[in-house]
Amino acid sequence: MESVKTQEPQAFCPYYRHAVELIGRRWTGAILRAMLFGVTRFSDLAETIPGVSDRMLSERLKELEAEGLVLRSVIPETPVRIEYHLTEKGRSLWSVVEAVAGWAEEWLDRPSLGGSDAEAQPPAALKASQ
Repeated sequence: MESVKTQEPQAFCPYYRHAVELIGRRWTGAILRAMLFGVTRFSDLAETIPGVSDRMLSERLKELEAEGLVLRSVIPETPVRIEYHLTEKGRSLWSVVEAVAGWAEEWLDRPSLGGSDAEAQPPAALKASQ
């Protein structure tokens, strides 16, 4: 039986680069965080994330779906309802998102949100269900 050689950590890692480029794209971290907090509908995501355009939100959701982080579900109602849910792979990012949030709270100045110091709130539909 061949012994498995473990490599020394390298300064460059293609897995790390891909992961950081994926979750570090503009708006992707905010989308993932909102979804980790239970936001599933497109309009609720758009309302929860200040400044994201519908086009950008749609593009990022498609990217996350292609990476296997998000599952798009069509609910056959009138009108048709579409929801986005994190897959197990997407949900496994919880600790990563929380680690980044903790680091940001400790080391970064608080950003303004559209000229207001108020924190982003979940959409009214989500508040009502809590």
